[in-house]
Amino acid sequence: MWKRRHAYLISFVVAGIAILPWGLLQPRLLEDARNFVFDSFQRLAPRIYDRDTPVRVVGVDEESLAALGQWPWPRTRLVELVTRLRDLGAAAIAFDFIFAEPDRSSFENVLQSIPDGRPRDELIRNLAHVETNDQSFARAIGAAPVVLGVTLTSSEGAQPPQKAGFVMAGDDAKPFLTRFFGVVAPIPLVAEAAKGLGATNWIPDHDQIVRRVPLLCIASTYIAPSLALEALRIAQGETTFILRSSNASGQTAFGRQTGVNAVKVGAFEIATGAAAEVRPRYAGMNPARDISAVKVLRSRVDRAEIEGRVIFVGALAAGLGDVRATPLEASVPGVEIHAQILESIASGSLLFRPDWAPGLEFVVAFVSFVSIMTLLFMTPQLFSIFVGVIGVAALFCGSFYLFDREGLLLDPAYPSATIVVGYLVGALTLWRLEQNAKQHVQRVFGKFVAPAVVDRLMKNPERLVLGGEMRELTVLFSDLRGFSALSEGMSARELTQFMNDYLTPMTDAILECDGTIDKYMGDAILAFWNAPLDVPEHPRRAVMAALRMRSSLDEFNRARAADARKAERPHQEVRMGLGLDLGACSVGNMGSIRRFDYSIVGDIVNIASRLDGACKMFNTDIIASGAVRDAAPEFAWLELGEVIVLGRSTPTSIATLIGDADYGRGAEFMEWRQAHEAMLLHYAGMRFDQAAKIASDLAKTAPSKMRALYIGMEARFSALGEARSPGPWSPIWVLGQK
Repeated sequence: MWKRRHAYLISFVVAGIAILPWGLLQPRLLEDARNFVFDSFQRLAPRIYDRDTPVRVVGVDEESLAALGQWPWPRTRLVELVTRLRDLGAAAIAFDFIFAEPDRSSFENVLQSIPDGRPRDELIRNLAHVETNDQSFARAIGAAPVVLGVTLTSSEGAQPPQKAGFVMAGDDAKPFLTRFFGVVAPIPLVAEAAKGLGATNWIPDHDQIVRRVPLLCIASTYIAPSLALEALRIAQGETTFILRSSNASGQTAFGRQTGVNAVKVGAFEIATGAAAEVRPRYAGMNPARDISAVKVLRSRVDRAEIEGRVIFVGALAAGLGDVRATPLEASVPGVEIHAQILESIASGSLLFRPDWAPGLEFVVAFVSFVSIMTLLFMTPQLFSIFVGVIGVAALFCGSFYLFDREGLLLDPAYPSATIVVGYLVGALTLWRLEQNAKQHVQRVFGKFVAPAVVDRLMKNPERLVLGGEMRELTVLFSDLRGFSALSEGMSARELTQFMNDYLTPMTDAILECDGTIDKYMGDAILAFWNAPLDVPEHPRRAVMAALRMRSSLDEFNRARAADARKAERPHQEVRMGLGLDLGACSVGNMGSIRRFDYSIVGDIVNIASRLDGACKMFNTDIIASGAVRDAAPEFAWLELGEVIVLGRSTPTSIATLIGDADYGRGAEFMEWRQAHEAMLLHYAGMRFDQAAKIASDLAKTAPSKMRALYIGMEARFSALGEARSPGPWSPIWVLGQK
């Protein structure tokens, strides 16, 4: 568990450093992701165009150019256009053109191309009292509610006249406005005549998509309203803009200067960003919005299409080059954007990103990040995936709902990114932790536990925490008899080969029966069953392993005998002792934090070791406690009575294992066991001579491997029978050695 907590802290810090600062630093990548989301929202739910909106575009389109000639047109034609629009009742006429130069087609400019001489002088005298085209244009716009375009630039230049007044409430708004150095304005004659001058500038993002438009810009001391805002002022007959900034009445910013909050003109109070910019909600191009200029000039326009509306005059023909990109369309005439800004203002459809949005998004992101990281480490992985997906979906759905219903722009991308990054880093950390745990399991248990058990354990590596648990185990302890004598005369290489040849089949026998090898101690083996995972009927599995070890030892001896015959050297048979016990034991990772092994500790380990030693006294190879015998009664057992092993004061019931369950049901074994039990009854009744007689008979009839058992018992019984007075006596065998 400490590793999991450690992994949680590491992944929390790593993922937090990787993603959380985005909300504070606002890198371009985050801005791009945010723009993509907001653009997608606009494409999913664009503003629905309303034909009754008080905005129209009179365009210099392909039809007009084909009928009236290439652009620019003579100002006399524009006079005619302004007059027609005024007569049709236009509330405001906003030109998305900058008349920064005199009309080249006007007669005074044509005269400049005539060579000096009497004809030229005569023309000048005759035309001296005739209006120039620019004068005619100035007179026409002076008689109509006309707004002309200006463009603010990075180069210094003369400033046009200020057409509107500005009243500021709260902090000075000028430092927050988008700043330029100069203004490209209409020629003074025309600029003076216009009712208003409006800036045509955008604030394009680095991908050149127009998402934000400043309602107010500044060049030196000149404040320029946007073309759309100025047209709205003229349409209402207003003379003044009111700027509401931070710390104005009702606009508390706790003393901080946060910029412009709103711009008021007439009946409209427009919420803005800090730089007085707005975000139009685009409706896309619609033929109902556009009117060809030639139709106006040739009186083919219904008065209802013009009267009381704000008319934007601009270039619709693609060849004129005035095109922009919007979230909805890659190529839109610039005049269309001005019109859609005013449509959004008039319909209350502007999008708004409040100044508290980044702070809220950071809080939501932090809470989301902490939640997904905690869930990932505290709950099943599938559940955390489900919650993460639901969380991301909820963020996007909630953000889209606020966009569609309230026009609020709250970014779901950044909080969602914290969920995704947090989950990926956490999942990767958990995966690595799991891989390390599996590698540890494989490393610790791969050679000592059955492969099926290892596979199950690798799926539950949490079972291998430092410390132990009390479990009922079956413990096996075995070693070789006379190992010192066996190894005498062997070289180190021969001894190593001998041990490998012996331990390999013994290990296989244990692992094939789902046992766990605790450790090798020279020629000794300590193994157990029912840990680290549950092993059903583990006493039976341990008994089966003991029988297989006996069989493997026979094979080992036959192979060594064959090798000895080939080498023409003497052969010494290898004998084994094996003890089995069953009971509660502490099992787990024993050691320190830095180094530990999976092992067992408990009294039954000592008993199993002592029962292995008891095999020497009884001249048999497998002895089990009564608990093991009772748990696996179907095997062929022969009772040996009770013994007190070294280091204990209480007796332990023991039995020797003869064969498997099939052998135990045979008639031969049943007769043998009957005689054996009769021998023990005589022994317990102190009828030592009768007990010795049965032991002598069994020594002649029992299988060859068991004859030593009865030879030893006959000797003990005979010694007791020859003693004149056994004194205080008990049938319990006392083992004075290991």
